[in-house]
Amino acid sequence: MAGDSGRLSAGIDRLDAVLGGGYIEGRSYLLHGPAGSGKTILAFHFLDACEGDEQPLFINLEEELSDLQANAEALGFDTDAVEFLDLSPGAEAFAEDQSYEVFTAADVEQEPLAEAVTEAVERVEPDRVVIDPVTQLRQLIGDSYQFRKQVVGLMRYLKAQGATVAFTVQETRNAPSEDLQFISDGYLTLQTDGDQRRFAVPKFRGSATKSGEHAYRITGEGIEVYPALSPGDHARSVTAETLSSGIGEVDQLLHGGLERGSATIISGPTGVGKTTLGTQFAHEAATRGERSVVYLFEEARNTFVQRSEAIGIPVGDMVEAGHLQVEEVEGLDISPQEFAATVREDVEEHGAELVMVDGLAGYRITLEGEDEMVHHIHSLGRYLKNMGVTTLLIDETSAVIGEFRATEDNVSYIADNIVVLRHIELSGEIRKAVGVLKKRISDYERTLREYAITGDGIQVGEPLTGLRGILSGAPEFVDGGGRDPLEEE
Repeated sequence: MAGDSGRLSAGIDRLDAVLGGGYIEGRSYLLHGPAGSGKTILAFHFLDACEGDEQPLFINLEEELSDLQANAEALGFDTDAVEFLDLSPGAEAFAEDQSYEVFTAADVEQEPLAEAVTEAVERVEPDRVVIDPVTQLRQLIGDSYQFRKQVVGLMRYLKAQGATVAFTVQETRNAPSEDLQFISDGYLTLQTDGDQRRFAVPKFRGSATKSGEHAYRITGEGIEVYPALSPGDHARSVTAETLSSGIGEVDQLLHGGLERGSATIISGPTGVGKTTLGTQFAHEAATRGERSVVYLFEEARNTFVQRSEAIGIPVGDMVEAGHLQVEEVEGLDISPQEFAATVREDVEEHGAELVMVDGLAGYRITLEGEDEMVHHIHSLGRYLKNMGVTTLLIDETSAVIGEFRATEDNVSYIADNIVVLRHIELSGEIRKAVGVLKKRISDYERTLREYAITGDGIQVGEPLTGLRGILSGAPEFVDGGGRDPLEEE
């Protein structure tokens, strides 16, 4: 039963959102993708969404019916509520005359398939029809022109009966399906690349759809959809204020702290203390009674907790009090769209006010290239800014010392603030320095300070005015002096 909008749910809420409310009643839609991409599952979702006195009909042209039903039931679909018209070839079709032809020419000429469909439609009077796969008709009919003619006639007949149709196609090299794209009112194209599954809606007559490449996952309950993030669709008002780090010297570098709703990149080489500095901001947020979420792409959750508590940041207590959520994320198992959906849920349903992504190198694994990296990070950062969420992005640079790079993936333009951490070698010791490279909203201190992580937490010293070349990792004393300014503090 269609709602007031003349839409029929596709059976997946987020897919309905992509389609602008669902399929348009009385039209036909093509589900296109390789074997194993989930086309049939998507079709069962459509039938499972029947409401009230709606009648579903599944026209099966290929898979053995008992296997089809068993697979659907394993995913939780109620096959008893679906009327099946089984036109799949039985084993006896191959035994007759020792032939591998499923139907003889005489069978086609007598149009037993058309008669079977007509009888089923008149008997069931379906509101929703699935044909799986319609390309099997090409094998039965043989001639491409007759195949297209038959499919057009079938779609017009079902439309005249008031049915909304979803039909799947199986693409093969010798039998492309481009002609079916013109026949349909819209189509979804599914793609698989290892564990990554994506889909797009290139055509959808009569309605706008969410553009972009969306992701999906096949689970034990069918298909989960993760739409591409559209930052412009989300916004809320935010009170302008500066958020302290809880460390006086860091706040001095930042002229008070970070502005609420701003995006900050904390960059530096491995082991310099980037995650610890980000966690300190989450700790200070907890003292204000605010909720933070840390997404760990590169570190185990237990290691993060133990390491933080060893320097006096009570992560365990913060989690127990509901002020911090720590999520371990495996970049190889998640798409950027799915990650964005997770962030949205934590922000919109669980009230996260600070989000830390640790780190961008691990996040990069979910993507295919640098251009895609910039696109998805930009969308995520813009969404969080629009929602007033303070964002920390941890970016590991490759060089420990030597040539200085602010960020590793040309994402610095996304940030309102860039805080850099560096290893430096001085007087035969490896030390660390911290500074602010960029602050878009306010002024900032342009000096560098020594940075150390101790059992009592983060310690930051006075400005290193007696040194130059700190960003290179090998500083020199100003004016050739030999005294270590760090010893004077």
